[in-house]
Amino acid sequence: MLAVVIWLLAACNQAPEPGSAEETATVKNLPDQAIEEPFEMASWTNVTLGVANLDAALALWVDTFGFEVSLQSEGPDSGLAHLWDLQAQDIARQAVVRTPGERTGMIHLVEFNDPQPPIRQGAEVFDLVPKNLDIHVRDLPARVEELKAAGMRFRNENYSEVTIPGGGIFREIHMPAHDEVNVVLLEVIGEELPYTSRGFAGVGPVITIVPDAGEEKQFYQDILGLDILSDNILAGPEIEKMVGLPPGAALDVSVLGNEKQHFGRIEIVDYQGVEGEDLYPRARPKALGTLQVSYTISDLQPLISRLEAAGIRYTRYGEVRTLLGSGEAIAFHSPAGFRIEAHQRP
Repeated sequence: MLAVVIWLLAACNQAPEPGSAEETATVKNLPDQAIEEPFEMASWTNVTLGVANLDAALALWVDTFGFEVSLQSEGPDSGLAHLWDLQAQDIARQAVVRTPGERTGMIHLVEFNDPQPPIRQGAEVFDLVPKNLDIHVRDLPARVEELKAAGMRFRNENYSEVTIPGGGIFREIHMPAHDEVNVVLLEVIGEELPYTSRGFAGVGPVITIVPDAGEEKQFYQDILGLDILSDNILAGPEIEKMVGLPPGAALDVSVLGNEKQHFGRIEIVDYQGVEGEDLYPRARPKALGTLQVSYTISDLQPLISRLEAAGIRYTRYGEVRTLLGSGEAIAFHSPAGFRIEAHQRP
């Protein structure tokens, strides 16, 4: 139900003007010359999921949702091992799946040899962790029935539906997937997207739970140059009941990205008035679940200038060859600890 509320508010409210690592870095105000450098990071290219069994993951994304496999490989990968401080033999198989023809919002599935436990194993709803993947759906009631007939389970008995002022209708339901990944199936009635033949599209936002929404928003605006598409505080008895929060707690919820690009967005959620365990240290290869997002840009230097001006630590890997291509690569973290890679490619 929370995803519906967020989309409802995004539709009803005017987004504010755009402005904001190694794990605990604080974002400083950037000098004007850093902010004015040309930039192009509107949507992430791919989100990386660690999986215990690639075939099981492909059964969901390809056979059930209708995504296409754009890239696939088997065997060790020295490029990924370099990026992730692993042995090449730790990587068993990989695949990149996507809404057919799309270049953003892709999913990079990596099967590890001898994987670690899922990142979200035993997590509470408010724990600090990469939490959900939003998948857009055409005709959610029909898709839910098809998925149930195929043996899929849902976290809710029925999907939620909200009608906003003006007549817009939003529907959503949560679905547990492989490796304790949580998928949110979301329908905005009348929304035109490049759906698969099965009626699915994405990934829209990746949802991250953070301890300080203000710092996180500043980071994504100032460092990545993203726009705030919605920015709201959700509070009151109905929200407390819906999410399972104690009295007086609230949610600070924001979606960042580019208004014209539905895929590859970032959603940050700060559970205020309740303290969650920090699980971001678990989100490292070879763990299972959502590990990171990667951006592809033509020139890393403007991003590096912003990171250095803000005092955010980053790792420079030099030229790296992976399944997704070759080029210079860097990695850094959001203030909450979410890993982000940037790859320079023409």
